[in-house]
Amino acid sequence: MGRRGELAVFRETFARDPEEVDFPFLFHVRGNGGVGKSTLVRQWEAAAREQTSVVTAFVDDDVHDALEAMEAVSARLGQQGHPLKRFDKQLATYRQRRHQAENAAPAPQALPGEPGAAETGPAPAASPSSTVAAQVGLVGLGMLPGVGAFVGAVDPQQVALGADRMRTMLNMRLRSHDDVQLVMNPVAGLAPVFLEDLAEVSERCERVVLFFDVYERTGPVLDGWLRSIVFGEEYGGLPVNVQVVLSGQLRLDARVWGDWLGQVTEVRLEVFTEEEARTLLATHGVADEPSIELVLRLSGRLPLLVDMLARSDPGTGDSIGDPSETAVERFLRWEPEAERREAALACALPLQLNEDIYRSAVPEAAADGYPWLRGLAFVSSQAGRCRYHDVVRAAMLRLQRTRSPSRWQQAHTRLADTFEQWRLAAEADLGTEADGHWADAAWREHRLNETYHRLCANPRTALPDALHQAVQAVDLDLATLRRWAQILGQAGEDTGTAVLTSWGRRLEAAGEQETAGVAVLTLLLAATELDAEGRSLAYRVRSREHVAVGDHESALADCAAALSLAPDTARNYAARGETYRLMGRLEEALADCTRAIELEPDYEWAIASRGQTYLAMGRHEEALADHTRAIELDPGYEWAVANRGETYRRMERFDEALADFSHALDLNPRYAWALGSRGLTYQVLERYEDALAEFSRALDINPHYAWALASRGQTYQAMGRYEEALAEYTRALDIDPDYAWAFANRGETYRELARFDVALADYTRALDINPQYAWALGSRGEAYQAMGRYEEALADYTRALGIAPLSEWIINGRAQVLLLMGRHDEALADCVRGLDLDSEDGWNLGLHAVALRLTGDEEAAGEQFRRAVRVSAAGAESEGPKAARAHECLFVMTCALPDPDGAAVLFDALLDRAPARNLIQDLLEDLAILRRLLPETGPATEVFVRRLEEILERPVTP
Repeated sequence: MGRRGELAVFRETFARDPEEVDFPFLFHVRGNGGVGKSTLVRQWEAAAREQTSVVTAFVDDDVHDALEAMEAVSARLGQQGHPLKRFDKQLATYRQRRHQAENAAPAPQALPGEPGAAETGPAPAASPSSTVAAQVGLVGLGMLPGVGAFVGAVDPQQVALGADRMRTMLNMRLRSHDDVQLVMNPVAGLAPVFLEDLAEVSERCERVVLFFDVYERTGPVLDGWLRSIVFGEEYGGLPVNVQVVLSGQLRLDARVWGDWLGQVTEVRLEVFTEEEARTLLATHGVADEPSIELVLRLSGRLPLLVDMLARSDPGTGDSIGDPSETAVERFLRWEPEAERREAALACALPLQLNEDIYRSAVPEAAADGYPWLRGLAFVSSQAGRCRYHDVVRAAMLRLQRTRSPSRWQQAHTRLADTFEQWRLAAEADLGTEADGHWADAAWREHRLNETYHRLCANPRTALPDALHQAVQAVDLDLATLRRWAQILGQAGEDTGTAVLTSWGRRLEAAGEQETAGVAVLTLLLAATELDAEGRSLAYRVRSREHVAVGDHESALADCAAALSLAPDTARNYAARGETYRLMGRLEEALADCTRAIELEPDYEWAIASRGQTYLAMGRHEEALADHTRAIELDPGYEWAVANRGETYRRMERFDEALADFSHALDLNPRYAWALGSRGLTYQVLERYEDALAEFSRALDINPHYAWALASRGQTYQAMGRYEEALAEYTRALDIDPDYAWAFANRGETYRELARFDVALADYTRALDINPQYAWALGSRGEAYQAMGRYEEALADYTRALGIAPLSEWIINGRAQVLLLMGRHDEALADCVRGLDLDSEDGWNLGLHAVALRLTGDEEAAGEQFRRAVRVSAAGAESEGPKAARAHECLFVMTCALPDPDGAAVLFDALLDRAPARNLIQDLLEDLAILRRLLPETGPATEVFVRRLEEILERPVTP
């Protein structure tokens, strides 16, 4: 009634071509509460469904962030036979990765030169890319842990620092760069897949219409995402035959939509005109002027209330009664059946209704009245559920609370008990530990409603448990925290309890702080209502939040506080063990993980965490045993499977590593890190084409996967395809301008091309990003050494050894430069240090032999050269990459003896192996150093140098 023009505006769009320039693809229905916005957009949805091949999705304030909005759209479309399958799968992956990041053992440290190596130290300031991201709101949308929805309310530099710290923590825990990106910014990882799936639906259908109702509530967390997908700024745009309808009380936020407001078709709804109100009353038989005047005065011509009053017994006006009564009271009094009047009041108590909730709320006599209730003017339906209009529900709640406080308490207690029964039944079906229940959406919904009704029945006695649950909500994610904060606030408003309203507001405000988790948990820990168990949990969860921002000492203090409250809780020990591990205090980490396992022998997280600790300690067999045990406890634990593969790779058991990476990919074919790790294994095995294929597959899944790009560049580099390598590194840096590993490896490529100035620039840029990057320091030392800048090389090697004192290649690098500087005794000391680390390594033995010869101990030098030859000859007879390196060492040591004839035979055999270009490059560098240190080897090795240079001059065929 009275909305024919607005309905026609929308209907007419189905007769138009979406390709038209002025096609109205974005509507905003706006008006005050009760004006009929939801009714209108429901009519629009019905009109859309009447069209041929049109599908719709209706989303209301049940969603609390962009992920939930996309999930809701997928569910609605799936009900119509058009599921967004790839999105649903990627969403499941995100939730699993998020769970792993929060609860799984941290990932192993990368080895020098590997992706992520030595890149985990805290930066003194936010990276430029993170600062830009903060300023444009990419870390907003309420999705980044520690950053609220209203990014503009905080300092962008502080937001960026939080993002950098979070990235550091996730790099430690997940290791996979794509998983880190997905958890850091899930909207960026999921929105493109969502849009791709939506595009496929739009190809099969004439039109897709997405409705977002109650937008005054959801707008703050959906605005940025919606604007971006509607106008194709960041994730890709909507197909032209997809329309979006927003409906809410407020104007669209000009700070978000400003430049695009001109493309929004706004439909402003006002209260009825007097003529429209009189027409509606007439259709219901209200014709006498006194009744009409009274309805107009009571309703303020608000369509919802006019309709409610119009449905009364028309009579002569006497039934309207005393105008001081509320419109809701009159409506109930006009309903002739007492059971229905009571049912209408009782059904205002739940937040929303389905038939099961209805039957639990109403008297037995009205148990079959759910269809009647759904037909009432102030009740709207959505996805099998319905809810009262806020205006009506608020009035009904006030009426019941003031009329009979004892009945109010009884009714809410009965509903709370019902939701508790449903929750317990869900727990029985889930069969998981208590912490695992929170991951189940249906269980959370029961718990949420149970909490709301207990708060309404007994606000003060129910508050401690509600606050305990708020701690659990923080432990899960910020969207869940928002729900609990809103429930506390809603219960406060509905009961008139200031303490609940205050808690709701304070929790929501804390959730918008830069470090939201720490802020919320600090607020909760100050609550005297929180019991010991809740406080222990809050300390443990806050310790993890401190770790996320790099504050390990505060994390340890919180773990200690948690243990003092609950000294026999495995999770408290495991949390402290994780913190110790991230601090490099591995023995203490090992002790705490072991204690956690003693308390809870099947705690797979603690077992996997201990496995990662063993791996960081180089105790591979024990790491392998723990990873295997974690997999036995959960065969579908793909993260543990992949990390066992990483353990095998570190052990150089490459076949088993490949098998585990493949198994992880069987469990999750879109596990891009497992693909990349399998590619890395192929690269070590010099199966370069296979490695390239794996990195390319990872990039098909995630085109913005900087690690896969850089790793593909490293593979090209090993193949001598330097220009392609440089291009890949540059592409990776375009995606992540602060990717120190990519800078260092691009520098390494330039060094191999003898482009030393640009190589030095890239090494230095990597060190600006991470001053503790030992591999970059050592590599820059090599570049300085090749340029004859020995003092600078020595400084870099020495600084690198201060960071990584057990790195053999850096020790040998410093020994070489000391020999080149004529500081033979100091070099000899470094050679002995290298032998102490590995006395059966041919290169260590050979360099020691050179140092002995230069210090005049010819007899000892000869013995060491011969020993180096024996060790290298044994290695050259094996298989795999190490055999080639051993053959190279054998050849160089034979040249040093000197044994020209033997060297010639070994040289031909080496070339018969068809060595990779990077090995030939290394061999030339080794010969250059040998000829400089031992000039007598020059004439005999000249022919070898010329032949190697000729090979490198040949063009590389892709």
